[in-house]
Amino acid sequence: MTNTDQIKPELIEIISTGNSSRSLWNPTIGTETDNLLDNLNVPVDSKKVMTNEAVNILSRCIGPKSIPATETGLAVGYVQSGKTMSFTTVAALARDNDYPLIIVIAGTSIPLYNQSVSRIRHDLRFDSRTDRKWQLFTNPRLQDRRVVAIKDTLINWHDPMIRPEERQTVLIMVMKNHTHLNNLIKVLQNLGIDWSNIPSLIIDDEADQASLNTLVKKGTESTTYKCITGIRNLLPHHTFLQYTATPQGPLLINIINVLSPKFAEVLTPGKEYVGGKDFFVDFPNLVEKIPVSDLPNSTTLEPPDSLKKAMAVFFLGVASARLLQNGGKNRSMMVHPSIRRLKHNQFYEWVMQIKEYWKKTLLLPDNDLDKMDLIDELKSAYDNLTKTVKKLPLFDKLLKYLPSTIGMTQVEEINTSKGKTPLIDWSSSYAYILVGGQAMDRGFTVEGLTVTYMPRGVGVGNADTIQQRARFLGYKRSYLGYCRIFIDQPTMQAFMDYIEHEEDIRRQLIEHKNSGKPLTDWKRVFLMPRQLRPTRKNIIDIDYLQDNFSDEWFYPRSPHDLKEAVEENKKIIGKFLSVIKFHKDTGSKERTVIQQHMINESAPLGETHKKLLSLFRVSNPDDSLKYIGLLLQVRNFLEENPDAKCSIYLMSCSSPDKGWLIRDRSVNDTDEIVNLFQGPHPDTKGAIYPGDRNIGNQNNLIVQIHRLKLIKGDKTVGEDVYNIAVWIPQKMATPWLIQQQNNKS
Repeated sequence: MTNTDQIKPELIEIISTGNSSRSLWNPTIGTETDNLLDNLNVPVDSKKVMTNEAVNILSRCIGPKSIPATETGLAVGYVQSGKTMSFTTVAALARDNDYPLIIVIAGTSIPLYNQSVSRIRHDLRFDSRTDRKWQLFTNPRLQDRRVVAIKDTLINWHDPMIRPEERQTVLIMVMKNHTHLNNLIKVLQNLGIDWSNIPSLIIDDEADQASLNTLVKKGTESTTYKCITGIRNLLPHHTFLQYTATPQGPLLINIINVLSPKFAEVLTPGKEYVGGKDFFVDFPNLVEKIPVSDLPNSTTLEPPDSLKKAMAVFFLGVASARLLQNGGKNRSMMVHPSIRRLKHNQFYEWVMQIKEYWKKTLLLPDNDLDKMDLIDELKSAYDNLTKTVKKLPLFDKLLKYLPSTIGMTQVEEINTSKGKTPLIDWSSSYAYILVGGQAMDRGFTVEGLTVTYMPRGVGVGNADTIQQRARFLGYKRSYLGYCRIFIDQPTMQAFMDYIEHEEDIRRQLIEHKNSGKPLTDWKRVFLMPRQLRPTRKNIIDIDYLQDNFSDEWFYPRSPHDLKEAVEENKKIIGKFLSVIKFHKDTGSKERTVIQQHMINESAPLGETHKKLLSLFRVSNPDDSLKYIGLLLQVRNFLEENPDAKCSIYLMSCSSPDKGWLIRDRSVNDTDEIVNLFQGPHPDTKGAIYPGDRNIGNQNNLIVQIHRLKLIKGDKTVGEDVYNIAVWIPQKMATPWLIQQQNNKS
């Protein structure tokens, strides 16, 4: 990959799930939905995908003509992938299908809320259309004179003298803030409406943020959560639809929680979307590592060299766009340091100093030494850009445009000394450099973002928080070659790890949806890097387990605790062994009978996983969680290595039919096997027998099948119990997370 033309649009496979078997009704696509997407100039193929997904989502909501009931759903997209357009399309479709009331909860700050309102007004053409299909109310309060219009508009849906085309859908947009949410509750309570006759849709944007109960472990309710549940309690005929790119929180809260989703839909991005895989896997030249020496501290006085390089790349990109006369939309750079405001101020001052110095220096005579040094810096950045941008204008031509380019670039500090976030007037300038922290973590739209400079660590390591910082993702395929991300090595690794985790969750949700089962039946088991945790712990009241098997053995400690599982495992193993051929294990002739085994060293791992490992019942809860993680590692390895082999040992066996010894093993007071494995013989070096733990090719997965008599004191607690031990090699290491809900996951 050497230029922007070579960064071809990735062929995105559109997964057509069709209507789920759990669809409750069949929405009709009408003029409101069609006109929305047509006026936004959505390409034909993307329009088809968006309408299909909107129909899928709305079909799983409580229909407008259904018996009053409530439902909770989840829509999962990528960061900056068009979730707002998706829920606006769902809202338009709801209007087409006679929903009288739609409530959108959006924005935890005034700028984010205003950004959402502005976007909805624009997309639904509230300021230009004349058909009056909607009534928009923003942050309604009892003292507002207009709120009476909410009641009048909703009552019209039941007035036979009002023609269908005269009925208006009430759209309420409310900020995700307890004051505004409480105001809405008071408005709804005082309207005197029979809400069971008002089919409603509540859309929660960025649903994993602020909405969930942060006091669940203390047995009480956080303020925003209480407000949201209060709104839901007032509306007996509604669906609560959660939108997010980081679904870890909603998926891991207790499934009996009213905000736990009962269905999930995975959203498909458009072809122009650039995600984490593009940056960190497909086009790694777009990612620059910030050296440890450049990470600021309290004694740092000079701006880091990597910041200068990032600004040089940005300014050259803006100059190129101006020279090529394709500068219609904005170009932006984001400097995203730590959350501490002191460092924001420091970086803001550095950016301003660099900008002013470069602008003045480039206007000096050509023989000026400072100017010559600066040109060398800029030329190095230019050479970097040539690796990813085809037909980049000649450096000398760009150099002429740089002084004016630098001068016209506006620098904004997003976190001011008063902690407020200023609104950016994107129409006032073409080029911006934004300096800020937490305010740019989530939901904040940076128009035309090309260069991101992020000298901040992973913090406490919450995966959803880290991913929400990825403002550099979005619809930028056409200018991808100009994009750069500057981050430190740990943050780079965290983003790379997150990609696998994110795709695993999306794949599982699609598979589970296609099974037709409710989301409450979904097993909370997915890939999760050990250095990350899924979300903030204060919203999770059911603990989860994170682990990873790597060059180690696993075996169930209590294979005998459920009689029916013992009998079922006998049948599973018997059936599996009937189609596998074995030969005697080679070894010293001095081995005892108990140290002699039957073996198959090239059994297909896929068949072993399918017909033995995935069927074997591990009934003890502690064993079961780890075993599910083991199965996930095997499945994940098979996706990349479908033809992989494994070794299977029949322990202390000379013939699967009648030459199989049953080993005695003791269990402790908690009914767990003290030690499954036979040790080395005759000494720790294992001159004759290396021990059960050391047999076989440990570069591959090994399955040992044991037949056991389990003894507790002088009492037999398990007679002829089949058990397995599995060696997982390092090459199959895959960190995972498991949460045991009451769905038998």
